[in-house]
Parts: sequence; C-alpha cells; structure tokens
Amino acid sequence: MQTVTYTIPNISCQHCVRTIKREVGDMRGVWNVEGDVQTKQVTISFEAPASEEAIQSLLAEINYPVGE
Repeated sequence: MQTVTYTIPNISCQHCVRTIKREVGDMRGVWNVEGDVQTKQVTISFEAPASEEAIQSLLAEINYPVGE
C-alpha cells in the first residue's frame, strides 16, 4: 500500500473535502482519504489498481487539481 499527500489550492471548505473524499474514495484500490481545509492537503492511501496518475487525473477532472 502507498500513501501520498497532495496540496490542492482549490480546497476552501469542508464541502470541498467531502467531495474529494467521496469521489476519490470510490476508486477501486483506494483505502483511505483524509483532507484538511487549513493546510489544503489531502492524504490518500491506496494500492493497485489505483495509481498516483489515476488519482491526480480524477482530482483534476472534479476541479481539484494538485498544486505545483
């Protein structure tokens, strides 16, 4: 299992965090999604078939792209 933490500048409220948790949490292979409004960070634990590329792609698709 892998765990990654992303900074997502578009996170502004708990609704944002809930949306990310629901959408990313529904991906096959994703075990846990935690988000923090204050730090604008999301931590995701996953294994195959999920991948960092697929997670980042989904985040961009739902308008929460990973920051640089």
